[in-house]
Amino acid sequence: MEPENPTPLPESQPPAQFSNEYAVEPATVESTAPSLGDRVRRVFLGPDGLRAGWSVLIFFVLLIGMVSLLQFLLKLAHLAPQHLVQPTELTVRLGFLQEGTTLLAIVFAAWVVSKIERRPVSDYYLRGPRRVQRFLSGAVTGIVFLSVLVASLVAGGWMHFDGRALSGGRVLLYAIAWGVVFLLVGCVEEGLVRCFLLFTLARGLNFWWSLGIVAALCARVAVSTKANGTWGTYVIAFLGLVPCVVLYLKRVPGQGFWNAAWVTSVLFGAGHTGNPGESWVGIFSAAGIGLVFCVSVKVTGSVWWAIGCHAAWDWGQSYLYGTPDSGMMAKGHLLKSTFSQQVIWSGGSTGPEGSILIIPIMLFIFLVLLVQYGRKRQTGMVVAEQAN
Repeated sequence: MEPENPTPLPESQPPAQFSNEYAVEPATVESTAPSLGDRVRRVFLGPDGLRAGWSVLIFFVLLIGMVSLLQFLLKLAHLAPQHLVQPTELTVRLGFLQEGTTLLAIVFAAWVVSKIERRPVSDYYLRGPRRVQRFLSGAVTGIVFLSVLVASLVAGGWMHFDGRALSGGRVLLYAIAWGVVFLLVGCVEEGLVRCFLLFTLARGLNFWWSLGIVAALCARVAVSTKANGTWGTYVIAFLGLVPCVVLYLKRVPGQGFWNAAWVTSVLFGAGHTGNPGESWVGIFSAAGIGLVFCVSVKVTGSVWWAIGCHAAWDWGQSYLYGTPDSGMMAKGHLLKSTFSQQVIWSGGSTGPEGSILIIPIMLFIFLVLLVQYGRKRQTGMVVAEQAN
């Protein structure tokens, strides 16, 4: 017999594979492949905005265009000297016009690029504490260590003074005039290399790009028929390679700054190979002091120490002691100086910075920087970290 209330059988369920609980409508599927616009943006934009290479390219296009325009206007006004680009003798008028127009062009190009990058111009290592103090400290360091170098040359019999070339009111007049010119020189060379280029390359330059650029610079001076003292470029390029390789292999944070310091220092030395009367020691010292100036930016937080040291050093060579400066003599210098034929010691036509004695002088300047600012910089960073 069957029960009076049979239990109902369960209804059949559809197979699990027919469930559409997790199904996705084909129309809602989004492609993960980057669009053409995204790919184009990645070419021009990186984590820090406009990529460093494009910033440098735009900067130099604007710089060259602005310099050409200003030189054209000077010619129209009959103010341009005959040897505006490559002087055979450095005069106050020539120095003021050449460095003044170049500084205007650098400021203009940096300002435009800063607007594109949406950052203040002061980001290019122009800000920082105690800027006037840093500048004066650099100026004192430059004139003191140049005087030590000159005194060493005189003591060794490799340099002699033959009295004064100026007298009366011309002493003060030329002192001030050359002071203005070499202040412009310091602003131009440091503003170009240790401000814009160092900052921009530091944020976007890895080891392999650095190596390629340095190799290209060395190749450029090797094939140039007008380059002097090219071995100085090769030596500083090799010396800078070693620490950059170590930083790269150890994956040290912040190595971009030192890659940029290596590149800009080699560039600074290579840029001096076109000067008449240069030697390999002179080129090496130009590149070496460029590296010291990069260190000064790192430990002081700005370029003002380097500008002061650079301006005072050039003023002391060209005006005060009346020596050649990168192979050029200034018209209107205070003292008359002559050099012995032992070029490796005297520097010869290059001037004091072409003497082999420049190497210990650069090392002493480097030590002064570390002693004077290195510990303060580390202390300031620790205090800032504790405050945060």
